[in-house]
Amino acid sequence: MKWLVLLLALSMPLVGWLSNSGLFGPTNGEISARYPTLIVAAGYAFAIWGPIFALDVVFGLGQLVSAEDSRRLRLIRRFTAAGFALTSLWMVVFTRQWFWLALAVIWLSLGCLLAAAWLASHTRRHVRQPWWQWLPLSLHAGWVSLAVFLNVAQVIVAFELLPVEDMLPWTLPLFGLAAVLLLGMLATLRGNPWYALPAVWGLMGVYVRQIQSPLAGATVAALVALALAVLLVGVALKYALSAPLPRDPA
Repeated sequence: MKWLVLLLALSMPLVGWLSNSGLFGPTNGEISARYPTLIVAAGYAFAIWGPIFALDVVFGLGQLVSAEDSRRLRLIRRFTAAGFALTSLWMVVFTRQWFWLALAVIWLSLGCLLAAAWLASHTRRHVRQPWWQWLPLSLHAGWVSLAVFLNVAQVIVAFELLPVEDMLPWTLPLFGLAAVLLLGMLATLRGNPWYALPAVWGLMGVYVRQIQSPLAGATVAALVALALAVLLVGVALKYALSAPLPRDPA
């Protein structure tokens, strides 16, 4: 399992590069332009995949050489192996425009990554796990926690499940659900800033994209994204200032 986790961590940037090269079909940027929504982020925001993939490889190497053999780490390996594999699979099926399958895959990957992030960042007696466990997995889970709703919106537009001329009435509930998930998991992870960071980054990307968008309701969507980003920062700071500082194990 140790080697499998590392190989799957290494496979994600490779699959991402192949996907963005157009090998599997239209790139993510081309698909986003084809099916514009009020919750998609500016293109630069997706550059966060670079640090996420790099830190996932750090996790893969860390767990490979770690002397720890606890049940907790074995569970983390299982969840991360599934989450990493599903992340690579999503990149392929999304570029193939198999949108329903992509939607199922990204939600499954989110569940695995959230479980791994919780196990890695959970503290006991104010002693936290090594940074190479909780930082990479929290960052990955935080980004996917927002990305799932971008994916939902694109499926709605692609199949015209709801009105596409005026998307604000159904986009606002998506923002509401995103807020529930992000704030709920931030509380569950005890204010883990590395979970909040990619979500805030993505929401600011949504603000930048929508404040310039000609779509109806885009300005409101931009302001909602900005407000949610500020709220996440505030909650993370509240936890940071009120909770005892965890100590790394000796």
